[in-house]
Amino acid sequence: MSSPARPDTGPLSPGTHTFRLGGVVQRYHVYGEGPVCVAHSGGPGIFWEYLRMPLLERHLTMVYVEPVGTGDSGRLPSHPHGYTRDRYSRFLEVLINRLGVPAVHLLGHSHGAFVAAYHALYRADRLSGVILYGGAPVTGPEHGEEASARVREFAAAHAGHPGLPAVLDAFGAMGDITDDASTLAVAKGVLPSYFADYWGDEERFSPFRDAVRATYISGLDENLSPDPIDDRAALKELAVPALVTVGRHDVICGPRWSQELYELIPDARLVVLENSGHMGHIEEPEAFSAAVLAFVRETATGSAVA
Repeated sequence: MSSPARPDTGPLSPGTHTFRLGGVVQRYHVYGEGPVCVAHSGGPGIFWEYLRMPLLERHLTMVYVEPVGTGDSGRLPSHPHGYTRDRYSRFLEVLINRLGVPAVHLLGHSHGAFVAAYHALYRADRLSGVILYGGAPVTGPEHGEEASARVREFAAAHAGHPGLPAVLDAFGAMGDITDDASTLAVAKGVLPSYFADYWGDEERFSPFRDAVRATYISGLDENLSPDPIDDRAALKELAVPALVTVGRHDVICGPRWSQELYELIPDARLVVLENSGHMGHIEEPEAFSAAVLAFVRETATGSAVA
C-alpha cells in the first residue's frame, strides 16, 4: 500500500513561506508556474497584496516579497528606521539563493524599483533581468519638484471635482507621517492621483483603494540619517538587461524619470503605458503583462516561457 503523496513544501511551492535572517523573519508568497519573477512592492511600507499580477501568474512563478518591516514580515530592532536599500537587497539576496533556481527576474514597483535597481547594480549574480516599474534614478529635491509639478497638472485637470481637495490634503500631510495610521491615511488619500482616471472608473478602482494596507517606514537608517538616492552614474555600468515601464500619467515617478533610466542603462527597453498612472498592472493589465512577458522571453536563461 503506497503512502499518500505529501504536498510540495519546497521554496517555490504555492503559498506563503518564511525564513530568518539575523533573527528577522522574511515572508514571501508564491503564485503561478514558469520562470521565476521576484516582485518587490513599494512605499516603503505598502503591503504586498496590491502588487498581485494574475495575468503574469499564468506564465511565470511570481514570488511576491513581503518586505521586512511591513505586514507579517519581521521588524528590525531599529524599526521604523533602518530599512535602507542595502538592507532590503541583503534579504533579497538570501531569498533568491534559497529559491534553488539558476537565475530569476526581479521586478520592483515604485520604491521597490529603487530597491531592484540597487540589487541589480550590486548583487546581480543570479539575475536574468530587472524590471524597473514606476521608478526613477534619483530621490531628493529634484524628484520632489517634478512630482509637485505633476500633482499640479493633476489638480488642474480635475479642478472642481469634489474629491480633489481630499487628495491635495493628503499630499500636504505627507510630511506629517509618524505612524501606521497616518501612513495608511496618506496612501489612500493620494491614490486617486496615482491612476490615469480613477474617478472615471471609480467602481472598478475603489475596491483596490479600500484594500490598501500600510506600515510606517521612516526612510532613515538605523542612525537616523537619510538614505538619499542618486544612481545616475552607477546605472551607466549596469550589466543586467532592464525593462523600464511607466504610465504616461504617473504623477509620482513620471515618464521623465523612466526616459532617463532608459537612456542611462546600456541594455534597456522602455515601455510607456499610455492609459495608466502609477498602477499600470491594475489599469492596463494586458499591456503591462505583455511587456513583462516579452522581456522575460527575450532574457530568460534556463527555462522557456509558456
